[in-house]
Amino acid sequence: MKVSTLVVFVTFLAVLTGLVIAGTEEKFGVAVYPGAKLDAETTKVVVQMSTGGAGCYRTGDGIAKVVEFYKKQPGLEYMGGDKGGAMLKKGKVDVTIQSPWMDMKTGKKNSDTLISIVNQK
Repeated sequence: MKVSTLVVFVTFLAVLTGLVIAGTEEKFGVAVYPGAKLDAETTKVVVQMSTGGAGCYRTGDGIAKVVEFYKKQPGLEYMGGDKGGAMLKKGKVDVTIQSPWMDMKTGKKNSDTLISIVNQK
C-alpha cells in the first residue's frame, strides 16, 4: 500500500470513529441505550413527577442486555436489580430499567424494555 493511500485510509478510519462516538446520544451525561427510541408520552408523565427533568426510552432488547450496557458505562453505580428491573445512579441522575412495565397514563402493560433517565435536582 502506498503511503498516500495509507494516510487516506487512516484519516477515513479516524473520521468514522469520531462520528460513531459523537453519534452517541446522552441525557444528563448518561448514554442513551443504542437504538432506544424516545417515548414522548411517558417522558411527559415522568417529567411532571421529577424535579430536574427526564427522558424515557424504549427498546425491544431484553432487560439483561440493557442492564449490562449500563453497568459498563463510566460513572454509573449499579444500585441493584432483579429479572424485572434495575437501578443505576450517577450523581443526581437515576437510571431505571424495567421490563415489563406499566404505562402510568393508560395502565397498559408493555413487554418491551423501558429506560428512564431522571435528573433529581
